[in-house]
Amino acid sequence: MPVQYKSIMEEHHQTRNAIGIFDVSHMGRLFFTGSHVDQFLDSLTTRRVAGVDVGRIRYSLMTNEAGGILDDVLVYHLADSAGTPFHMMVVNASNREKIVNWLNAHIPAESDISIDDRTLETAMIAIQGPKANGMVAEICSVNPDDLKYYTGTAAMIGDHPVILSRTGYTGEDGCELIVDADVALNVWEMLMQPAVQQGGGATGLAARDTLRLEAAMPLYGHELDETTNPAQTDLKFAVNLKDREFIGRDAILAASSEPSLPIRIGLELAGKRAARENCSIIAQGNKVGIVTSGTFAPTLQKSISMGYVDRQFAEIGTTLEIDIRGKIATAQVVKLPFYSRT
Repeated sequence: MPVQYKSIMEEHHQTRNAIGIFDVSHMGRLFFTGSHVDQFLDSLTTRRVAGVDVGRIRYSLMTNEAGGILDDVLVYHLADSAGTPFHMMVVNASNREKIVNWLNAHIPAESDISIDDRTLETAMIAIQGPKANGMVAEICSVNPDDLKYYTGTAAMIGDHPVILSRTGYTGEDGCELIVDADVALNVWEMLMQPAVQQGGGATGLAARDTLRLEAAMPLYGHELDETTNPAQTDLKFAVNLKDREFIGRDAILAASSEPSLPIRIGLELAGKRAARENCSIIAQGNKVGIVTSGTFAPTLQKSISMGYVDRQFAEIGTTLEIDIRGKIATAQVVKLPFYSRT
């Protein structure tokens, strides 16, 4: 979209302090039709989605038989403008084709379930920050503040139907809009003008990465991938094992009691030098883990990282070292998240 981006630092601060508007149209958007869609999705996700009330959205993981994470996804159970319930799923862009193929491969032979990949026919815009919901309420038929976190509804912006949700991945409050691609630019411009007037504006994905890292939100391809078992991630809320069967369940259960598996931690570094992905984490001269994400955090004015370490080095307050391109930096294990909005 035709926008002039500011620096990453400026974009970061405008989101924390006012409004950041992100074009997240690259995320995959899959719509489902057929009978017992919720039960089908429940058999493929780590979190219970069967029987979830209309209007609710669930963050979940999808795993293979070995428990490796195929993707982290959002499962929506909403109703359209006519009140007809439907299910949809938002997936990471890099995994869209893989997930579509995985879903299609597991539709039961006798089922009438079908998947409509509308990624190219729709656009998705995220509006985040302390002033985001108030601004959207001025032009939307539904006030985002009337929605609970991880819920959504059909709404209108001007003459344009939208799906309005609250599932932000920045650590700030806000909402998201899914619109038809042919009106996306019009909706974007309707959002931009009031956002700029309130000190906000367009924000790029690099700034979103610093925002989600400060909030300790894992990112696929960094903290999550097919070599990672959910038992390692500290995402207990997204894994429901009791009284359920889904692909990967047994492997997750086994990993939950496996002490040799590294687990996700947060690290705060001495000084401003950032430890980036794949830097080695060292204890007593030995490599005990690896950094998965790292940056200088604009909100905290500190260098922070997430990574995986052997469990005996994961206790809060533990002092470790990080090899940053041949130079050793001191770091301390800290409680996650690094940042929480007040």
